[in-house]
Amino acid sequence: MAIDIKAPTFPESVADGTISTWHKKPGQPCKRDELLADIETDKVVLEIVAPADGVLAKVLKNEGDTVLTEEVIAHFEAGAVAEPEPAGAEKSAPAVHSESGSDSEAILSPAARRAAEEHGVNPADVPGTGKDGRVTKEDVFAFIKGGSEQIQSVSAQTATSGSMPVSAAAGERIEKRVPMTRLRAKVAERLVEAQQTAAMLTTFNEVNMKPIMALRNQYKELFEKRHGVKMGFMSFFVKAACEALKRQPAVNASIDGTDIVYHGYQDVGVAVSSERGLVVPVLRNVDDMSLADVEGSIRGFGTKAREGRLAIEDMTGGTFTISNGGVFGSLLSTPILNPPQAAILGMHKIQERPMAVNGEVVILPMMYLALSYDHRLLDGKEAVTFLVTIKELLEDPARMLLDI
Repeated sequence: MAIDIKAPTFPESVADGTISTWHKKPGQPCKRDELLADIETDKVVLEIVAPADGVLAKVLKNEGDTVLTEEVIAHFEAGAVAEPEPAGAEKSAPAVHSESGSDSEAILSPAARRAAEEHGVNPADVPGTGKDGRVTKEDVFAFIKGGSEQIQSVSAQTATSGSMPVSAAAGERIEKRVPMTRLRAKVAERLVEAQQTAAMLTTFNEVNMKPIMALRNQYKELFEKRHGVKMGFMSFFVKAACEALKRQPAVNASIDGTDIVYHGYQDVGVAVSSERGLVVPVLRNVDDMSLADVEGSIRGFGTKAREGRLAIEDMTGGTFTISNGGVFGSLLSTPILNPPQAAILGMHKIQERPMAVNGEVVILPMMYLALSYDHRLLDGKEAVTFLVTIKELLEDPARMLLDI
């Protein structure tokens, strides 16, 4: 039975997509729900799977082609069996075929496939720990770390695809040109848009992290035992930001034309770095979440981002954003707004510094905080008061419980 393979229905915010990878070639057998292709959009990578057991009959859209909502990209023959190759014919190795000649193929996440190609790893040699044996990016790096002797040299196929050679002759100046991913192109467009359309200004403060660190050290084992997730610093910042947003509603607002939209809820986006670029999954109704809920959600978003499994729904909306450059060692930065939001909080590296406390010099773990805001919507008083509120809540966490 012939079946048309169609692109998925894109949401209104996504106009089209690009075929990034075909995992099956015409004539290859497929099992039901086996991955056929990846479609990359401005926000996420969408997977196209086989509708039934059968054979991929014909590919209508090649890698790099743009597709629209529900556009037919291939024909599929359900129930068909792949024709046997003529005797003596040389088999063409599929993209993820193992060196040993096994006919089994590894199921890779997009991030894992990219990591394998960059490091010259044969995905079929990597044991998968993900769902249904899927090879994750972490599996690839674990394989590289623990079995470097098994890593292949760059094959002729990789070389023709434009990947960087592993080694080069002495004095050779190597360049590599690769197309920008749709996600990175969209991020670049929005960052430039934010700087050109908003009256962006940044205010700074610093917070003594000693109280939060002491609280974390005291209860982290009990917290993990009770909730099954580790207690980090991000959940304290998310909850403190939520409380500050309730006290300063203008920071939680956005501009729509000539109107100001005040949101009666706090949806906080958390910037996450991924192989494809910066993504901002959103924590919904943070006011109703516990510290454990926040930590669990952020951990889940991080895993999905690394494996390329974030859905469009995960990144839609958001009334405020938090970016943590401190995980990369940043001491101070000016975060760029995430339109149409009015403000973004930047966290940074915790560093011990000499501070004057009651006339004495004390070494304290300090963190610089940066709040970039749209001066069209927020006055300096509101922005500074908001940042000071976060500082006070973090330096005395009991205030969040007591609502003072």
